[in-house]
Amino acid sequence: MAAGAAKLNVLLACALLLLAVGCKASPYWPLEIGFYHDKCPQAESVVKGVMEYAISKNPGNGAAMIRMLFHDCFVEGCDASIFLDPTPFSPTPEKLSPPNDPSVRGFELIDAIKEAVEAVCPGVVSCADILAFAARDASCILSKGTVAFDMPSGRRDGTFSNASEPLKFLVPPTSNLSDLLDSFVVKGLNAEDLVILSGAHTIGRSHCSSFVSDRLNTPSDINGGLAWFLRSQCPADATPGGNDPVVMQDMVTPNVLDRQYYTNVLSHTVLFTSDAALLTSEETARMVEDNANIPGWWEGRFAKSMVKMAGIEVKTGDQGQIRKNCRAINYH
Repeated sequence: MAAGAAKLNVLLACALLLLAVGCKASPYWPLEIGFYHDKCPQAESVVKGVMEYAISKNPGNGAAMIRMLFHDCFVEGCDASIFLDPTPFSPTPEKLSPPNDPSVRGFELIDAIKEAVEAVCPGVVSCADILAFAARDASCILSKGTVAFDMPSGRRDGTFSNASEPLKFLVPPTSNLSDLLDSFVVKGLNAEDLVILSGAHTIGRSHCSSFVSDRLNTPSDINGGLAWFLRSQCPADATPGGNDPVVMQDMVTPNVLDRQYYTNVLSHTVLFTSDAALLTSEETARMVEDNANIPGWWEGRFAKSMVKMAGIEVKTGDQGQIRKNCRAINYH
């Protein structure tokens, strides 16, 4: 009898272990597809509806969501810490850090999405998941459906945000390939993710101060024609917060999420040193060529890397909270 009970206990323990391993073996663990299926079945459709309207008014709204997801996830994980406003207790949150201010935008759009979601499911959907859904929908809409994917959810919102943190993890556009790779590897990403996600530079705009000093005011490999055009748009002394106009990152298809970026890299018609750096190793240069020349090659990989990035250091379960207002933590 005792031997039978012991055997049963061993089998039960093995079954529980296999179950735990099986759960963690899910490609999205600890997130899941359809997390709000029962809790708020309208959540993803509400986000998509707001995004479709916002992008129809200004395609830059889509680019803003994709960029914001990157800036949020690389700092404290994908926890919406980038949304938090200054308070007397936290006067310098992430959004005021130089990598984010004034270039990151879209906070009002997040407010609008959160308001719409709260109207149907109050207190259920996190701001972190709203951003992930919005970036997913922006990718699909701006690519005209060629970048379409499911976004796992179940993230919770963080309660800490400090302007010093982005300086540690968001390397500037003047970075070389080694620094870029280091910043990705420390977040669990790799060289292919770097090359693939850099393709988002085919949409959106940039302040002149992000590239004038190292691409126009000093010798660089930038295409002469592009350099001439940029000098006509950008003051030589462009500085953040000062005389600092914006230009489109991709002059060919500025409002379409496509593989044009890689053709631009090969023709040296990109804005940033960090873009040009992709040609400085055989491995990444080959990836650039593949993305530029093979139809459909980049789109699926971009979707995969977006999901991977959106899973960085997420807070789930009892961690964090579900903010009522994306700009402020809940105090009760």
